[in-house]
Amino acid sequence: MKISTKGRYALRLMLDLALHNTGEYITIKSIAARQEISDKYLEQIITQLSKAGYVKSTRGSQGGYRLAKPPEEYTVGMILRLIEGSLSPVACLEDEPNQCNRSGHCATLDVWQKLDNAIRNVVDNITLADLVDKQNSLTGNDYVI
Repeated sequence: MKISTKGRYALRLMLDLALHNTGEYITIKSIAARQEISDKYLEQIITQLSKAGYVKSTRGSQGGYRLAKPPEEYTVGMILRLIEGSLSPVACLEDEPNQCNRSGHCATLDVWQKLDNAIRNVVDNITLADLVDKQNSLTGNDYVI
């Protein structure tokens, strides 16, 4: 499994919104400048996040985006699955129950299940709030008001 640039940028975008989570709307231009990402590319990503209800938007001179919920309510897994789709390492794990006709006699299935569980354990147990804390400890800043 490899996370695309779009997935990585979506997580950075959401982290930026969480770091600057004052209740005010934040422009894509300011996020793009801080993250050193094209504002056109971020606009594509924010549209997907907005449609999913992860961010709220407003238009006009005071327009921009902000998180729809507190940072504690977003996990890395939620954000990556929205942008990337399934995070399963193999296609046969995407269906519940497993629809693969080899699943009953596949010696490698256990490997893929363990890998899938490890991925889920990481991405579903790290919140945006955790990333805010980590970022603040790395930079020595306290962005959140």
